[in-house]
Amino acid sequence: MSSDPTSTIVNAMTVDVEDYFHVSIFDGVVPRSRWLELESRVRGNTERLLDVFRSTNVRATFFVLGWVADRFPELVADIAEAGHELASHGYSHRLIYDQTRDGFREDVRRAKAVIEDAGNAPVLGYRAPSYSITPRSLWALDILVEEGYRYDASIFPIRHDRYGIPLSPRHSYCIPTQKGELIEAPASTVRLGWANLPVAGGGYFRILPYAWTKWGIARINAQEGRPAIFYIHPWELDPEQPRLEAGLVSRFRHYHNLDKTEARLRALLSDFKFGPIEGVLRASVALSDALQPAQALPYLW
Repeated sequence: MSSDPTSTIVNAMTVDVEDYFHVSIFDGVVPRSRWLELESRVRGNTERLLDVFRSTNVRATFFVLGWVADRFPELVADIAEAGHELASHGYSHRLIYDQTRDGFREDVRRAKAVIEDAGNAPVLGYRAPSYSITPRSLWALDILVEEGYRYDASIFPIRHDRYGIPLSPRHSYCIPTQKGELIEAPASTVRLGWANLPVAGGGYFRILPYAWTKWGIARINAQEGRPAIFYIHPWELDPEQPRLEAGLVSRFRHYHNLDKTEARLRALLSDFKFGPIEGVLRASVALSDALQPAQALPYLW
């Protein structure tokens, strides 16, 4: 057996199941009242991802948008039947810091119920739209515990114009909220000098050379002995999606290299081992069957 950590460590593969018009940069372009008028491509794109995972024998965690689960319950059932973990991406893809506490509670409660009903499986994890748990929305963590979530994957330890808590721990840790404990599973970064640099997927995976992601995950595995947490969206495999109006920077972030994503993803799945985030957390922090956090994890607050 190889002693190379990149051949033995199982990293987390995660998918944020949303349509191209759900992306936060289009909030001012496509109001939610128009979502039903637009061509939906989320089912076909998600099935394409399922085929990629099936052909590479990889299981993943699918953070499903409740709006999608409501309209395509059979897609959620297909994800669960293929052996993947179901988790929540909220219901209406609203940034948390733009919601009230009551509005957020209703959003995550509704999403959890509809995903569990469609997939006939428990939903224990949550990821916020655009990683929008930031210093001004930390109150959301208490609500997640109250609503039955056991882990969160919404804090990105970087500086960004829309999200990020750069001083947060870079690897999984326990957050003792006022309502109980919650495991945080941050998107992956590498530490270079004074900065955390993202190697977690999404636009960073498409826009930057593949060599950057490969180097970053290998560094996390080999030098730190830790699993990476990677994310991707179904629309990122769809270069034929309709083009929506937005600013130049936003259009670049969303559309650049869509035609290269599937090939890069297949290369990634060949270069590293991946599994669902829930399994990675169990292995990393010795979670019990009920996903109770281990006392040895570092605390942020």
